[in-house]
Amino acid sequence: MIRIAIGSLMQETNSFVPMPTTLETFASYYLLYGEEVLTGYGDARVEVPAYLSVFREEGVTPVPLLAGFAAASGPLTRPTFDHLLGELIARLKAALPVDGVLLALHGAMVVEDEPDAEGAILEAVRAVVGPAMPVGVSLDLHAHVTPRMVNQATFIVGYREYPHIDIYETGLRAARLYLQTLRGERRPAMALARRPMVVSAANARTSDGPLRRVWEAAREMERSGRALHASLFPVQPWMDVPDLGFAVVVVTDGDRAGAQAAADELADMAWAARADFEPDLTPLEEAIRVGLEAPGGLTVVGDLGDAPTGGSAADNVAVLRALLAQGADRAGRPTYLCLCDAEAAQVAAAAGVGSAVTLRVGHRVSVLDGDPLTVTGRVHLLSDGLYRFKGSGATGLQMNMGLTAVLGIGAIRLCIRSFPSFEWDPAMYYAVGLDPKDAALVFVKSPSHFRVAFGPLADRLLMADTPGPTRADMRQVKFTRVTRPLYPLDDF
Repeated sequence: MIRIAIGSLMQETNSFVPMPTTLETFASYYLLYGEEVLTGYGDARVEVPAYLSVFREEGVTPVPLLAGFAAASGPLTRPTFDHLLGELIARLKAALPVDGVLLALHGAMVVEDEPDAEGAILEAVRAVVGPAMPVGVSLDLHAHVTPRMVNQATFIVGYREYPHIDIYETGLRAARLYLQTLRGERRPAMALARRPMVVSAANARTSDGPLRRVWEAAREMERSGRALHASLFPVQPWMDVPDLGFAVVVVTDGDRAGAQAAADELADMAWAARADFEPDLTPLEEAIRVGLEAPGGLTVVGDLGDAPTGGSAADNVAVLRALLAQGADRAGRPTYLCLCDAEAAQVAAAAGVGSAVTLRVGHRVSVLDGDPLTVTGRVHLLSDGLYRFKGSGATGLQMNMGLTAVLGIGAIRLCIRSFPSFEWDPAMYYAVGLDPKDAALVFVKSPSHFRVAFGPLADRLLMADTPGPTRADMRQVKFTRVTRPLYPLDDF
């Protein structure tokens, strides 16, 4: 019986936010130990359940180690990382002998004193299992792939899609390649190519735009047999670490020189198109005007600067302040938006549904990015903030906004939640009694993924140039540790 150890540690670090990532951060999403890994995902279509599906089909015994996920935030504290890695390694040692190790990692995790957390994880795993055992890895498309990671892994397979609609499918690809490798049917040879550019997440989609052309070339390499897997990594753009840049990893069947040639070809295509990655942004006031003055239909606006999936605290009141200044509270049709403020949610809950309250909201965490705003409204609804993704990409995964209050400020419906959570799916609004189709304007704190599930509801999609630690104009990000020169910060 083949026994394969599986584990997952996923967090995407934003270097420009003040919130450290702790064990409590992981626990607020999920942190599963041992046998919990086999059942704790429920119906979620993410990597580990995909591994398990392939193993069931092939009669392989999974040996569960640890699975932890925390949404994007600041660097991990050293004690947090030591605990998570220590648990992973201790459980791996206890499980020996195994036939292999397959890990689902993000690829953009930073520890307060270690810029390459995944490299450290893979080194620790390799030290336990030795140089001969296959160690397979799946990564998010926004991974910061380092030579250290490539040197320790047998193969790396990344998401193909952004927005991330193929998370589960990536897990299937990684698990199948792993079993082919273990059985000697494939001999993975891997190469890395990197280019000194950081591209805005607002214009790095694989569905359209400049990255699509590179994506199509990668798929053709796979179809033609030049590559088993060709993975593009335009990187998490708000990491302030050395050697940040666009990466390509190509895996071939035993042809390392061919893998390097293919990786360089794709990386050169991206580099040649670097000027095309400039995002098409709409000034916030203009986005609001378009939504309020449109004769009908729904305008969905991405609040790009305050995206919790990129690491923000989701507590910036720039959008709410602009909405009030432009009279959205007096409009004939409603506007929906969310804000993370646990203290304000508690005050609203204490007042109760139907009560009129005056609240000071926003900038509980991002205290240097703006001032709180005092608003008066009526509490329309209270919720525990639990919901599940319905649209593509992590379908079925439970999200937790924590205690959530819907405050009516005239025609504005402000969803005040306790945890930053994700803003990918309209289910977050449906869960608190708000139907986006009833609104004139809906704001979503997301650079791109919101397009997948909100797009079918919208008559207009806009990307607002809003302030915050996930802002889309990379020239305005205050990098200090990246290796220079780096496009578009420097001229080439």
